[in-house]
Amino acid sequence: MAVLRFPAEDRMIDNEPGIRAALAGLGIDYERWDLDRVAPDSSAETVLAAYAAEIDEMKRRGGYVTADVIDVNPDTPGIAAMLARFDKEHTHSEDEVRFILAGRGIFFLNMGGRVVSVEVGPGDMLRVPRGTTHWFTLCEDRRIRAIRWFQETAGWTPCYTDSGIDRDFQPLCFGPVYLGARVSTPAAKNLGS
Repeated sequence: MAVLRFPAEDRMIDNEPGIRAALAGLGIDYERWDLDRVAPDSSAETVLAAYAAEIDEMKRRGGYVTADVIDVNPDTPGIAAMLARFDKEHTHSEDEVRFILAGRGIFFLNMGGRVVSVEVGPGDMLRVPRGTTHWFTLCEDRRIRAIRWFQETAGWTPCYTDSGIDRDFQPLCFGPVYLGARVSTPAAKNLGS
């Protein structure tokens, strides 16, 4: 399940209805989807077939023309360069839509100077509308597997803002880590929902 943080307010939301409502207020779509349809090691073709109805519905809703499965792990060739393309504030000329199948990552969203972070994990579907300033990084295990939707593949190219704001925020994952334990730090406890 996602974790939504408002760093300037020292506030965190970690329940589905609260996350959905808060993100909707920012123009970001968030949903939880079932993960029981495929085994974690299923091929991309099997995943796409298993989620065909949802993929088609998202295509209809957002005008997306294609979907694929991305699978990144610490052994992915060029992972550092790949992640460096997206860990600086940027926009896209199309929506960024992800349904997370495995792994965890953090989207930082700059909403008119107010930065919020959304830690996504298995079962989370997030749609960041085109033109939204944001950046993305993986959590400590450097793993993410997700279905992605595209309105046109050329639109996925990042357009950097060069604001430097991304340097002011440390990626800090609060969700389940490695053995499924929740992070239990004084800071996490004080942020509440």
